[in-house]
Amino acid sequence: MKKRSLITILASTVLTTMMLAGCAGKPSATDTPKEDPKKEQVVNVYSERNYDTDKQLYADFTKKTGIKVNVVEGTADELLERLTREGNDSEADMFITSDVGRLHKAKEKGLLQSSLSDTISKNVPENLIDKDGEWVALTARARVIVYAKDRVNPEQLSTYEDLTSPKWKGKVVVRSSSSVYNQSLLASFIAINGEEKAEEWAKGLVANLAREPKGNDRDQAKAIVSGVGDVAIMNTYYVGKMLNSSDAEEVKVAKNIGVFFPNQSTNGTHINISGVGVTKIAKNKENAIKLIEFLSGTEAQKLFAEANFEYPVNKDVEPADLLKSWGEFKTQDINLTELGENNKKAVEIMNKVGWK
Repeated sequence: MKKRSLITILASTVLTTMMLAGCAGKPSATDTPKEDPKKEQVVNVYSERNYDTDKQLYADFTKKTGIKVNVVEGTADELLERLTREGNDSEADMFITSDVGRLHKAKEKGLLQSSLSDTISKNVPENLIDKDGEWVALTARARVIVYAKDRVNPEQLSTYEDLTSPKWKGKVVVRSSSSVYNQSLLASFIAINGEEKAEEWAKGLVANLAREPKGNDRDQAKAIVSGVGDVAIMNTYYVGKMLNSSDAEEVKVAKNIGVFFPNQSTNGTHINISGVGVTKIAKNKENAIKLIEFLSGTEAQKLFAEANFEYPVNKDVEPADLLKSWGEFKTQDINLTELGENNKKAVEIMNKVGWK
């Protein structure tokens, strides 16, 4: 009996020791470290756009999703330089700019990544999405011919090409060749008609200029109203902004210019975009995609159109009444990726023909 008791005691001791060892490997509920409070959901945006419309939409997005939108503003070139300099240390999740040429530069630098979703592909037409899915259009602006109502009958106007004809000698005003809007316009001509014809057009336009290129689009409108020239190349967006400006002089200028869509030109009217890409090193990619889905959705697109006078890219949203009043237009039948791809050649042509 004593021998059996000793064996029993030893077995019990070994079993207890094993059980305690097993328990030591699995912390109890009281030993488990408490989880950190849920991290704040954010998306960090580097944006060239500085509009009240955008700020309102970011606030609406946060209210709907709980995701806070942090925005760093600057010129497109400044933001591109910053993204390049920061490299993998950058906090930026998204890059937004107002021209496809800058988006293409970001892509060339390896700063973006494919970020499409089924929702985005449904909201935005294929020709307004990068062929590799690295950027997406959010809004569109038509680059049109604007004319002085008191001196030009719109029946005199027809195409971009016609601006090189003798009847417009010394009557055309336009921004400089450093304007990415003009670079993209010429890039579209390269895509459609080839380099030779694009150069011929640029040379003819320069020959008909009323003055050396300078100023922004608003300045071109002021120039034709003041009599410096009769016609200008402008984005429709600026006309809408001027008509609704708090500056009485800008409103007066805008009321004295007309908008003409060169629908028969080079396969149609040229459009450019404000667009967005998700950065290569995005730490909040999922949130960034959610924001793009929201901004390309009907709610945001309607506000872009009505408050900012931009054309919606979502086919389920109609343009604002002001934009409708200017008439319908046919857009160039190209994928806007080609504008970025032809940007360098466009700049070369501009330099060659003396477009300052």
